[in-house]
Amino acid sequence: MPRVAAIIVNLVPYHHARWNACAAAGVAETHLVEITDRDEFKVLEFASESAFTRHTLFPKGKGIKSLGGSELLSMTMQETLDSIRPNVVCVSGWGLSVSLAAMKWAVTRSVPIVMLSESNEFDEQRSTIKEWIKRRLVGLCSAGLAGGSPQADYLVKLGLPRDRVFMGYDVVDNGFFDEKSKELGSGSSELEGVKRPYFFACARFGKKKNLPGLIRSYARYRNLLKPSTLDARRSTVFDLLIAGEGEQRAEIECTIKECGVTGHVHLIGAKGYHELPFYYANAGAFIHASTTEQWGLVVNEAMASGLPVLVSNRCGCAADLVKEGVNGWTFDPTNEEQIADLMLRISCDEDGRLKMGKKSQEIIAEWGPDRFASGVKSAVDTALAAPRKKVGLLDRMILWAMTRR
Repeated sequence: MPRVAAIIVNLVPYHHARWNACAAAGVAETHLVEITDRDEFKVLEFASESAFTRHTLFPKGKGIKSLGGSELLSMTMQETLDSIRPNVVCVSGWGLSVSLAAMKWAVTRSVPIVMLSESNEFDEQRSTIKEWIKRRLVGLCSAGLAGGSPQADYLVKLGLPRDRVFMGYDVVDNGFFDEKSKELGSGSSELEGVKRPYFFACARFGKKKNLPGLIRSYARYRNLLKPSTLDARRSTVFDLLIAGEGEQRAEIECTIKECGVTGHVHLIGAKGYHELPFYYANAGAFIHASTTEQWGLVVNEAMASGLPVLVSNRCGCAADLVKEGVNGWTFDPTNEEQIADLMLRISCDEDGRLKMGKKSQEIIAEWGPDRFASGVKSAVDTALAAPRKKVGLLDRMILWAMTRR
């Protein structure tokens, strides 16, 4: 059985579910290496035991502020990986200092690298020089595990052969959300003064999440429900609940007032991992309106909870998880009229909405921890079978320079 070191920033629940499935399935002797176990967001508590070995470079964040030019990180990573002696190193993307430090160690010792990636070509503007550097870094890898089809296409464009790229990186613990949503879905019809069902969104309050645009779309939706444009008796009028927090809160609150939807849009604050199933369970539909998103794991969670989904076509998960008219719809996040129309369409059809929720669970069943474990096995086996990379001086210089940023 190969010994695999997986490099992450810190162990959040979806990492735990993925790598636990991998280790439990006997895919590899699995070691997770994280920068810190400092729990700022109170999400790092797990009910289940771990089948992998966990290594923390800076427990409780001790020493992390003194990283400076990443010399301490590189040194600590080297010591940790020397003690593990992995046959394969799996790194999370090419832009994280912790991934680059692990790649440097692997290149020095001729250990094959598997690139875990959720990046799409369209998630941001691309510069020629940055893409060239990425191609050099990806060229150091022997295989890749991508989130889905757009992410796999991007890895291929960056130089990995198609037959060495696999899918299934972006998964969550479907069983947790399925079980908890069923357990919590039979509660009171009132939720903190909000009539259910409702539209639910969960996102950090940042610009790319497009929450002011979502609120304006919601205001349009309510206008469509006026008797002058639609017989409101044929429709259940949904409120909008938004879970999250962040720097854009003041702008979001202002948008709610300007749109005249105070009392109908509810900002419920950031919710922890074990709190979220309650809100999924009582929702009628989930909506994710980001203008750019590498994947969007909250869509996985909502689908596992049995919800139909409305998802921006700029989200990396949309191509694989949203089947038009089957479990929901995609939309242009800049087209507020289109979003409002879809909100109206999904809230007006209770039978259709429930059928779509069931389809969501059927679709997401193919994107769970077992698929991740299978993808890791394929990528690791491929990396071990591939010819050892001959790393030239230019690539070494680029990698060394990147680790000293």
